[in-house]
Amino acid sequence: MLLVSLEKLFDVFYRADRSRNKKGSGLGQRQSILIFIGIRGYNRTMRDWEYTWRIWNNNISKGMFCINFLEEEMKKFMMVLLIGLSLTALVLSSCNKGGKGDASGSTGLKVALLINGNLGDKSFHDSANNGLNLIRDNLGCRTKVVEVGYDDSKWEPALRDLCDEKHDIVICGTWQMQELVTKVAPDYPNQKIIVYDTSMDYAADSKGLFKNIYSMEYKQNEGSYLAGVLAASMSKSGIIGFVGGMDNTVIRDFLVGYIQGAKDLNQNIKVVPSFVGNFSDTAKAKELTFAQYQMGADVVFSVAANAGEGTLQAAKERNRLAIGVDSDQGMLYLDSDPVLAELIMSSMLKRVDQSIYLAVSEAIAGTLAWGTRAELGINEDCVGLADNPIYQRVVPADVRALIANYNNQVKGRQIQVVTAFGMDQSSFTAFVNQVRP
Repeated sequence: MLLVSLEKLFDVFYRADRSRNKKGSGLGQRQSILIFIGIRGYNRTMRDWEYTWRIWNNNISKGMFCINFLEEEMKKFMMVLLIGLSLTALVLSSCNKGGKGDASGSTGLKVALLINGNLGDKSFHDSANNGLNLIRDNLGCRTKVVEVGYDDSKWEPALRDLCDEKHDIVICGTWQMQELVTKVAPDYPNQKIIVYDTSMDYAADSKGLFKNIYSMEYKQNEGSYLAGVLAASMSKSGIIGFVGGMDNTVIRDFLVGYIQGAKDLNQNIKVVPSFVGNFSDTAKAKELTFAQYQMGADVVFSVAANAGEGTLQAAKERNRLAIGVDSDQGMLYLDSDPVLAELIMSSMLKRVDQSIYLAVSEAIAGTLAWGTRAELGINEDCVGLADNPIYQRVVPADVRALIANYNNQVKGRQIQVVTAFGMDQSSFTAFVNQVRP
């Protein structure tokens, strides 16, 4: 559009001058100046515009648009040139503002996030990515996200690449990354690293290798306690389900809190737990959810990242209530799948985004306690149930009031929520078996 507009403007003056030439009042044999403005080949990310300004002291040639002018026509020419430059600047400004994939702030720290999974889960990894967006938008950091996928053989090389790139802070998370950070950190003693949803073994770090690593763990058992209260309150069958990703300590921590909350509300509640075995198999998660429905469960808590999509789709197919996890999944589905969104009556928020944002904020302020571990729960506003319009519509007011009361008791430590951390296998098995159908 810009080139066409400029061509038309130049053509107007060219034709006018040519007309004057025919009448004997034009340039005749006097020297002319040819000005050609070319705009060539911007790539698909609109980042590589190239401008060519060519000035020749020759006459008009085919395919070019020119302005022949005398001294008295200089003002007219300058007006055309300024219009062209203004339009060019406008287009460039629009492209810079709307360029997809530009995740960099203008100033500040260089911060990189390693996703050892896939974005688009509307859950754990998307929450971490949102944290980086907050850092970029509010703190002015230059950010980079590397999405590695679930092939764990690629995780260590990706982590080393980020350290080699000398980012001020490298962020990664999940319990699987703890071992890799332990292995990689000695090779990069000056690299600042933030790990989330896991912790380094600081007690065993006699050489001070972790002095530049900050760990964040979450009290997901506290938020899951409230999810258990909600599920037991909304269940008509007295049987509720739980579909976890991998059978590890973090996911078990969700489960034991969920069971305790449900049981505190209803001593006769039954809980059916299942584990997918990974965080990516949506088909298996869906199959496990259908199996729980067969056993009488009418509310299922999904704690399986990408795989959890299978549980949510099963809920939609059978018109059953569900509880999401990590992000506010009901609101995330509201535009794309409003039917499903209305069935996700709440989500147990694990505010990875908020915790990452706060940690980097403290790092910028110089107050972050590097070489230490933080536990983030209800009191730190990093876990809890999503209170959104769906929750307000679907969950009765008396149930919401009940949950608010339980929330305050957990916050005030009147209720101590059991944790899977430090729980041996036999104790965990006995705890889960007490509520099996």
